Amino acid sequence: STPFCSASSYAFSQYFDKILIANRGEISRRVIKTCKKMGIQTVAIYSDPDSRSMFVREADEAYRVGPAASSESYLNMDAIMHAIKDSGAQAVHPGYGFLSENSKFQHLLAENGIKFIGPGTHAIEAMGDKIESKKIAKEAGVNIIPGFIGEIHSNEEVIEIANQIGYPVMIKATAGGGGKGMRIAWNDEEAITGYRLSKAEALSSFGDDRIFMEKYIEEPRHIEFQLLADGKG
Repeated sequence: STPFCSASSYAFSQYFDKILIANRGEISRRVIKTCKKMGIQTVAIYSDPDSRSMFVREADEAYRVGPAASSESYLNMDAIMHAIKDSGAQAVHPGYGFLSENSKFQHLLAENGIKFIGPGTHAIEAMGDKIESKKIAKEAGVNIIPGFIGEIHSNEEVIEIANQIGYPVMIKATAGGGGKGMRIAWNDEEAITGYRLSKAEALSSFGDDRIFMEKYIEEPRHIEFQLLADGKG
């Protein structure tokens, strides 16, 4: 059977000649720096405001993918695919945020014979969606933060669920990461505002505005395990 947290179905037995970095800023610069050391050519993508940014100048090639809004540029799969084809990139490094946990994007790359440098589709679909990942963790008997494991659709549901959980609550986007689409609420008014702002930020950052809610843990201790796989298990 395939390991749950396996990487994509390819191995790093040989390097790519050219990769496209589907991100921006310091994230792209770090990937570019490593690729230069490895002798791999890099392709940057950029929105209009980023056209003169350092990461654009440091890459071997750069392609415009849209205007300022992330939904029209760094989340614009069609424009990114055009950049991949025009540049001849063999693989995509997504960095983090944006399309890094988007299984639809990974499927699109696979259909076009482009490698995705990151986790396999199953891992992304299971762990990239926080609602789904909490369900998996609960079914496996793992302790999870108390909350509502499902999508919230209205202000009325926000207030009802927040009061069932008990304030303070954390309103979260089910997609993406990096602290985007998250708000703490201490009462009904803050919950409604947080719900509206989280949905808007999640849609802008990840193209997905689904929201769920859990108990806000004050002064938590964060323990994180990093897993690295080579595609061969």
